[in-house]
Amino acid sequence: MSAQLNALPRAVRHRLAGRPRLTDAMWVGGLTLLDALTVADRTPQPPAWGVALWGAQTVPLLCRRTRPRAVLLAMTGLYVLFQALGPIPAKVPGPFLLMLGVYAVARYTPATASAPLALFTLASAAVTDALTGHWEPPRLGSLEPISLTTFAFFFALAWLLGHGRQRIDADAARLRELNRRLEAERELNERQAVLTERARIARDLHDVVAHHVSAIALQARAAEDVLTSGPFQPEEAAQGVGVIARTADTALAEMRRLLGLLSFGERDLVPEPSLGRLDRLVRVAASAGCRVACAVEVDGGSAPAAGMQVSAYRIVQEALTNVVKHAGPVAVRIAVRGDEARLTVQVENDPPAPGHRPVPGTGRGLVGMRERAAAYDGVLDAGPRPDGGWRLRAVLCARGAGPVRRPAVRGER
Repeated sequence: MSAQLNALPRAVRHRLAGRPRLTDAMWVGGLTLLDALTVADRTPQPPAWGVALWGAQTVPLLCRRTRPRAVLLAMTGLYVLFQALGPIPAKVPGPFLLMLGVYAVARYTPATASAPLALFTLASAAVTDALTGHWEPPRLGSLEPISLTTFAFFFALAWLLGHGRQRIDADAARLRELNRRLEAERELNERQAVLTERARIARDLHDVVAHHVSAIALQARAAEDVLTSGPFQPEEAAQGVGVIARTADTALAEMRRLLGLLSFGERDLVPEPSLGRLDRLVRVAASAGCRVACAVEVDGGSAPAAGMQVSAYRIVQEALTNVVKHAGPVAVRIAVRGDEARLTVQVENDPPAPGHRPVPGTGRGLVGMRERAAAYDGVLDAGPRPDGGWRLRAVLCARGAGPVRRPAVRGER
């Protein structure tokens, strides 16, 4: 039962918070009635119009949110009129009600406008009360509450409270705007992260599929030649089919690892690619007939970061894929040099044999390699050699190592 009683005021406040006009009408109406009752019970009985005029001072507060300056001026005018007409012979309270208007004007208008209005109101009330004899000269030791010093203090206090509330509201509005911007930026970053992750997964899938499928296609053609031309050689055909099977198994294992990254609770089925596993790429390229020489010179004490090694691995993988697709079984030289700050990857191949039929490409592989290099403030230089071969050189830089100059890319593959 007590919980229900405590929840009732919260529900009322919640409903009134979204209805400011209703809230103002309720408390201004109650305040006006209270003000009228404070002067109605006087001896001799004051006239009804005098009681109404005194109570009317708070009616303009209904517009305090939208027109605070006009509200304060109207309240000041009504107070001056009441004191000038003097409908109530007995002493009445001073301009305490005007402090509500001072608070409103300080809360809803700039300080440069509200401060002069507050001073004008105080001066108007002081002059009116002094001329009508409502203020008596202060006496030594007197604690008379109706004095210029007293009202100056209360007016200043009302103005400071209103101005402080205005600053609090302004700070709250700025915080809400900052929160809105932060939320929008967070959503934008999340979308960008999703797009970046999709692009990364697409590159990895392309590298894995293109590399191994190209090797499988080359071996399948070789097996086809063994089966259809010349005397049948079952050992060579079986060897080619075995290479195709092993290459397909490797491709499936890497694809499972990539797909496992998309599923919670899945673990990598093969180790993460690194420079220490370039021999796998060399074996696949060698199985396709390429003569691969690989040299890795990396300082063991300051090895590149894991992410940089993955990018270098994928660049070598895509370069070998392009060699198999476009040049066929040729000599390939791989050189990887660097440390934790900078890593250089170079892949060169000899010209294709006469009559070689290259596999058509889309150029996406070279784009993916450029993106991997750019992710580490690096560059990619790829193009044909004078002898008809192909040369690719990529430089990857760790964060803080500084970007390298970007040469023009001489060709597409």
